Amino acid sequence: MRAAPTCPRCFGPLRAPSVWSSAWRCVLHGDVLPMQAPMRPSAAAVEAVIRDAQVPVWLPWPLPQGFLVTGLAEAGDDRTGARATVVALSGPSLTQGPADMLVIAEEPGVGLGAGLAGLDGPDPGTGLDEGPAHAKIDINGRPTPLWCVAGAPDRAVYVGEALGNWLWLVVWPPDAGYLVTLYELSLRDLRDHDQALDLPFGAFSPRLGDEGPAESGEEG
Repeated sequence: MRAAPTCPRCFGPLRAPSVWSSAWRCVLHGDVLPMQAPMRPSAAAVEAVIRDAQVPVWLPWPLPQGFLVTGLAEAGDDRTGARATVVALSGPSLTQGPADMLVIAEEPGVGLGAGLAGLDGPDPGTGLDEGPAHAKIDINGRPTPLWCVAGAPDRAVYVGEALGNWLWLVVWPPDAGYLVTLYELSLRDLRDHDQALDLPFGAFSPRLGDEGPAESGEEG
């Protein structure tokens, strides 16, 4: 049985819609778009997220050397569609041990990117565009600036805007932020139909939540 949806900002339990309200509600954050249980990495999971997504499903391609797709997640429900998407990646770090990356696209106000980054508010807050970008990535042949923001101390957080939505890259450990600042990342939207990518899948990422993954392609 798939785990119940959680708050995208604090990952706590939600009160389900009722005859009185069509919204999912968090005790701390009020009405929210629910984060569905993360999905095991598989072609079926990719298809499920693509089918529901109202925002891009970003994937760095080519992947950094040695990296695998290790999970997917979304926020939204049958009424709204997925208004936030997450693709998890894992691979070797330059330092000892593995590195993990979450690539998140979301509409403003959803709060999933901020939650995964370890921020209190639903959005990145102030400071973007106030100085030179800390990194740039390629999207459809165009350089897209990203700024480093102060999230939880055990991760590096970069955020910018792409196609009218927030774009977050959250990386563990913090020194693995070189993947964003030094590696020439190019993002593809997996919703695009003019591509046939042979995605490599790995073990489920521990960065997508504590409830455990849903079965591949299972709907929320």
